[in-house]
Amino acid sequence: MTERMLRFVTLETEPPEKREAGARTGDFQEVYAGYAAAKAAEQAARCSQCGVPFCQVHCPLQNNIPDWLKLTAEGRIEEAYELSQSTNNMPEICGRICPQDRLCEGNCVIETSGHGTVTIGAIEKHLTETAWANGWVKPLKPRRLLNASVGIIGAGPAGLAAAEELRRAGYRIAIYDRHDRAGGLLIYGIPNFKLEKEIVQRRIKRLEDGGIVFKLGVEIGRDMSFADLRSSHDAVFVAAGAYRAKAMEAPGVGLKRIVAALDYLIASNRKGLGDDVPAFESGALDAKGKHVAVIGGGDTANAEEEGIVFEWLTLPKAFLGKKNVEGVRLTRSRLGLPDASGRKAPEEVKGSEFNLHADLVIQALGFDVEDLPAKFDAPGLGVTRWGTLAADNSQTTMEGVFAGGDVTRGASLVVWAIKDGRDAAAAIHKYLAAKTAMTREAAE
Repeated sequence: MTERMLRFVTLETEPPEKREAGARTGDFQEVYAGYAAAKAAEQAARCSQCGVPFCQVHCPLQNNIPDWLKLTAEGRIEEAYELSQSTNNMPEICGRICPQDRLCEGNCVIETSGHGTVTIGAIEKHLTETAWANGWVKPLKPRRLLNASVGIIGAGPAGLAAAEELRRAGYRIAIYDRHDRAGGLLIYGIPNFKLEKEIVQRRIKRLEDGGIVFKLGVEIGRDMSFADLRSSHDAVFVAAGAYRAKAMEAPGVGLKRIVAALDYLIASNRKGLGDDVPAFESGALDAKGKHVAVIGGGDTANAEEEGIVFEWLTLPKAFLGKKNVEGVRLTRSRLGLPDASGRKAPEEVKGSEFNLHADLVIQALGFDVEDLPAKFDAPGLGVTRWGTLAADNSQTTMEGVFAGGDVTRGASLVVWAIKDGRDAAAAIHKYLAAKTAMTREAAE
């Protein structure tokens, strides 16, 4: 049924049903259910169809949000999906894991005016799930086949987005990834309750069916040299992500069962995928029955509902134990005066130290980019003062080598990685087209 727009004045915002905390602590299924078609249309009809759509302005992909909301409200779901996927290679993934509260939904005009946001992410997820269910997600099919190939390092969101765009344009694509499955952090870094793995795997299968070759278990710089990779392809896109855990310095940091967050997440996700994971089976990376301390915070609201205790403004001073970690010594802090940049640095509160029992400590302080020039034996690959790859419009300091995603911007959001992948694909296409034209002119 067609819904008229601007219904925010009479209809309250209503997100999809959220599973009770008590139920979801016993499994890794997604926290939110999906919309029924009528509810999606109803919520989409709350859109005010702004003259200046700040939701779109604050979307890294510049998704045409007001337009596909209107189509959804009118019941034109297939058209809404087509418009949604025209600017986003993975709309159902972004609909699940994008921080909409600080991107599109957080900048929704009716949200800032006190009426409650349009549930953009949930509607985006609904559109693409409906498309998959109805066979509207078409197989990837190149418009034509070109006599040029691109090698992509990294099968995460940036690499996958670039691969899709380039394959659609007709290039031969090979993606190299160190892991045994494609998807990068979408598979191994994000738990199922945020993103179930079959959602990612069906996207990858679509790319495989479209002719993209995945070379898995291949780490560039270890299993294959960067020089050999370059010589095998007409252009290279580096989208290796940010995998180097930020170091934590404190007495006792070398005790056993103090682990990096990514090691823990990879083990947990592998277990969920049905793999044999010795480190999980031994208990080293299994949190069940343990007192767990996580150094670093995120996803606070859901975690608090499930009983997680947050100790804000506390700093680890030492890790306690003889062989395995047994506890953490912490000190409380407060925010001091702002520095020249306006940032308030934490200051320790004297006499506030306390001990916290812990059988497992997970370091979740974030990730940096690896030293790729050294890893690739490519000193000509320029880096910024932050250690990320230097790139101008995706082009690095090496001829025919492009980069994007976390390797150029540091650990960031999936939606930014998708944007970088799309931008890099456009830059690579322009580069190869110019190269072909020069070759043709020289031949004449």
